[in-house]
Amino acid sequence: MTKPNQRPGPNEPAWWFIVAAGELVLGRDEPLPPHGMAAQMPMPDLSEYKIVFLGELRERNCYLVLADYGDTQFAELGEFGNVRELLTVGDEALFAIAARAKQVSEFLSTHRFCGRCGVRMHEVDWELAMHCHSCQHRCYPRISPCIIVAIRKGRQVLLARGKRHPEGLFSVLAGFVEAGEAIERTLEREVMEEAGIKIKNPRFVGTQSWPFPHSLMIGFTAEWESGELRLDPFELEEGDWFDIDKLPRIPSAGTIARRLIDRLKTEIDQETESRG
Repeated sequence: MTKPNQRPGPNEPAWWFIVAAGELVLGRDEPLPPHGMAAQMPMPDLSEYKIVFLGELRERNCYLVLADYGDTQFAELGEFGNVRELLTVGDEALFAIAARAKQVSEFLSTHRFCGRCGVRMHEVDWELAMHCHSCQHRCYPRISPCIIVAIRKGRQVLLARGKRHPEGLFSVLAGFVEAGEAIERTLEREVMEEAGIKIKNPRFVGTQSWPFPHSLMIGFTAEWESGELRLDPFELEEGDWFDIDKLPRIPSAGTIARRLIDRLKTEIDQETESRG
């Protein structure tokens, strides 16, 4: 097992995920993390920074570099920006590593002290964990599973705008899995709570790590079974059934929400073609 505290070699070409206050250093011309040998890049002495090994991307090691808010030592490499910007590149593997970098930085910053006895915690040198030597409590990076589901009714797709969505942006329904709850139950419950309808034929599509701050989105498509649309006013600003060919502004390519909507569109188009 590769140790999380593995240090990069002096002439090792690598991907550098430099994170401060939840933001990542990205290039100005193209939103990519820095890549190359540290010795040949305009970077400060990394011995002064906490570094965590994240894994590999296309046979190159990836390292998280924990910087302080307002750190200007990496200014020549790019600017601190939102990890979402990487979605525009269309590289799922790169976004996954960046998501891991953000989530690991969040974990380390929020687990400095033991949640059980309050004593300062220490990093485990052979796995990514924090350990309390006083009460032996050990913590690992938190992952919060969420369902996200695109629902169709004939040629229509259910889309809604949450309170935190930008004006005019509509997406599919989503919600967190509760403690002790099966994912199938979460699907039924969240759809009923947010839209007041029952669904049938749920089909798993895929997952996406969503580092805001530590979610794992579990994506499904499903079909309307019964019930009139009744939106939860505490969660949603507005929503409706939209014809698949007349959709409002929807999430950008690269997001799992867009993948689910595109999946339904493909299904509907294929059904239309088969009917002649």
